[in-house]
Amino acid sequence: MIDRDSTPGGLRRLLFLAGFLFVLAAALALSRHAYGAPALVAIFGLLAMVGIAAVFALALGLIRIGDGDRTGGIGKDFLDDLPTGTLITDRKGRIVYANRAYGEQTGASSSAEVRTLERLLSREPEASEAIYRLANQARERVPGEEEFRLSRDLRQGVAPSPRWYRATVRALGRTGEPLLAWTIADITSEREEQETFFRDLQHAIDYLDHAPAGFFASDEDGRITYLNATLAAWLGVDLAEFRPQTRSISEFLTEEGRLILLRAQAAASGNEVATLDLDLVTAAGQRLPVRLLRNSSRRVDGRSKLTRTLVLNQRPSGEGDPARAAEVRFVRFFNSSPMAIAALDAMGRVLRANAAFTKLFGEAAALGGVMITDCVRDQNRETIRQALLAAVRGQAGIPALDVQLAGEAARAARLYVSANSDIHDGSGEVAILYGVDITEQRALEEQFAQSQKMQAIGNLAGGIAHDFNNVLTIITASVDFLLLNHPTGDPSFQDLILIKQSANRAASLVRQLLAYSRRQTMRPKMLSLTDVIADMHLLLKRISGDLVKLERRHARDLWPVMADIGQFEQVITNLVQNARDAMRESGTVTISTRNVEAAETAGFGYAELIPADYVLVEVADTGSGMPPEVAERIFEPFFTTKEIGKGTGLGLSMAYGIIKQSGGFIFVDSVMGEGTTFRIFLPRHVPSEAVLSLESAAAGASQASAAAAAKDLSGTSSILLVEDEDNVRSGNVRALKMRGYEVHEAASGLEALDVIDEIEAEGGHIDLVVSDVVMPEMDGPTLLREMRKRRPDLKFIFVSGYAEDAFAKNLPEGEKFGFLPKPFSLRELAVAVKTALEE
Repeated sequence: MIDRDSTPGGLRRLLFLAGFLFVLAAALALSRHAYGAPALVAIFGLLAMVGIAAVFALALGLIRIGDGDRTGGIGKDFLDDLPTGTLITDRKGRIVYANRAYGEQTGASSSAEVRTLERLLSREPEASEAIYRLANQARERVPGEEEFRLSRDLRQGVAPSPRWYRATVRALGRTGEPLLAWTIADITSEREEQETFFRDLQHAIDYLDHAPAGFFASDEDGRITYLNATLAAWLGVDLAEFRPQTRSISEFLTEEGRLILLRAQAAASGNEVATLDLDLVTAAGQRLPVRLLRNSSRRVDGRSKLTRTLVLNQRPSGEGDPARAAEVRFVRFFNSSPMAIAALDAMGRVLRANAAFTKLFGEAAALGGVMITDCVRDQNRETIRQALLAAVRGQAGIPALDVQLAGEAARAARLYVSANSDIHDGSGEVAILYGVDITEQRALEEQFAQSQKMQAIGNLAGGIAHDFNNVLTIITASVDFLLLNHPTGDPSFQDLILIKQSANRAASLVRQLLAYSRRQTMRPKMLSLTDVIADMHLLLKRISGDLVKLERRHARDLWPVMADIGQFEQVITNLVQNARDAMRESGTVTISTRNVEAAETAGFGYAELIPADYVLVEVADTGSGMPPEVAERIFEPFFTTKEIGKGTGLGLSMAYGIIKQSGGFIFVDSVMGEGTTFRIFLPRHVPSEAVLSLESAAAGASQASAAAAAKDLSGTSSILLVEDEDNVRSGNVRALKMRGYEVHEAASGLEALDVIDEIEAEGGHIDLVVSDVVMPEMDGPTLLREMRKRRPDLKFIFVSGYAEDAFAKNLPEGEKFGFLPKPFSLRELAVAVKTALEE
């Protein structure tokens, strides 16, 4: 309709130039000018040269005749016939070009009626804002596109009806003044097609939402991208609040359901439909039995892209469907059973398995990727093969199998193999395998057996120590009597001193045995382990030697514990000495302390460790380490890896007993070539003011009585000495009579009751009873209870090779008595008697 950008063609330019030259030549010739003839010759000479050059250029192909560039004409033809209305304007809004379609779209019948879109639509409220945005973009040379709806048609003579238009603008890249290209197109039919499509899609979604079956779609990570209303109602999910990919399908599955789904995803291939029977968990926590029909589309690399799942409700609809109810019950039993269940073929390959089987044996076995014999250790494979052969033969009563599962971690299982009664049903199943994880049971059994062994060894050690203490008491008392008659200058004095030193050394070994059996005498008090270990630093430094570096790492605000400071120091000393011996040349021994809360105890992996608040003491070395078979026996008495004469094997057993008697735990972790770490867990102690004041008063009274007894150990009181060992009793009677006491003796508890009855019948009086604890017929605690019935105020001293706590628990709460541990010297006996009489 309008084309103000047209320019003359090449032919017209050529004709104009030729005419000009001829007119110029004719004018010069007719004017008879002096230079006319030369000018005419020059013009024709120039034309001749141009002609010759054109001939040569034509021969060389540099010039073509009749094959000019018609691109401009083609472009204009294309714009003229373009069905989209196109308008080209300059920067000032003047129209440069408009094609026929533009006139038809805007209702212009002639070039005089053509107007720009800005002028045409600026008064249309429905399109003015869109055109304004396009105009601003055009001025900034930014292409733009807008769609708008008009209540009328822009064309003339057309019935008024709402129409949709799409307008675009872009700047044309010309070297001269930039132009703007506008287009306008009627897209009403396109919009109607879209609305129809979306309406049909909404109907399809509505049909799917209210279908009698559930449906959901999920991505490769299991996140739900779509959930229909039926399934949402079953699960109790509010669709108004649901957002795609914010929830995972695993949130609505039981643990066994997750394993079944993972196994199905691993086995999925191509676009085949997988059928799964499992339980969904609703928002109210109820189980919903369903059947899932899953189909997955895969990417080129094999990963799952999108999974579509149809959910069928398997809940029985009424009493009239017993078969379906039985099927649901069986599927639920099979999937949720805590026992691993699998159907095997004759080769031992799994054909079907439940979630518990997958958890116990792994996905590869559950999917049939490996045979069941490959899931156990080498030593158990033959027994499983024999059980499968028995199942193939249809044998009944196949014995249960205890096997070790393959893998780095030590895991055990008990397997039951049952023959399939109908092996010709076409399924290939010849045996049903049931498995139970007995790893924890085995660990508890081994722990109990170890505890029983340690207890038995402790009882044996305690019994030996008790009998040995009586022998040492006789030796010590006899040496003390001999030393009274053999002064320092006597030739026998040195021999007696050697006997006494040897007896004391034997008594030390006995104390170590008692420490292991947890029957030694302990005087626990509240301690700060940081202070205790700091006070021991110089001693530990001497023990570790010059080649070994000793480091201490203490946490702040360490909790107090209750322990015997002397015994605890002995434990630390022994551990540091063993750490030094484990490093032949140089190394580092690290002693560290910190608090361990109850929630942290499970992280250590010690089954024996009871959850509670503890103070942890670690003694670690960088030595050679120990193999597992040595670490298992490290706390046994007389077990040692040292050379003969360099250790008794009682050090660590003594440490074990001391820590156990203190209510704590001691463990060892060792790696060959890296070192060993001993961990001591002592229970946290929370003191009370009443206990602190009572302990302070008791300590003061004990010190005062001990000081008083040290001044004068003689007396005239009447004492009843009860001891079943004749030699021990006679030595003690002799020692007390030498101090001036009136001593009565009895060989048993029953005899002691008769003696005290006879003395009181004759008008006598017993001030103190000194009794052994372990005696035939009647032990010491029973004797004390019987005598309390006769004399509630009678003073009592127990003599025993065991710890005070070993028998005090058999006495009434609050019972007061003295205690003298065996073996003891004559002076220690006199001090104990004097102290008890003065209390």
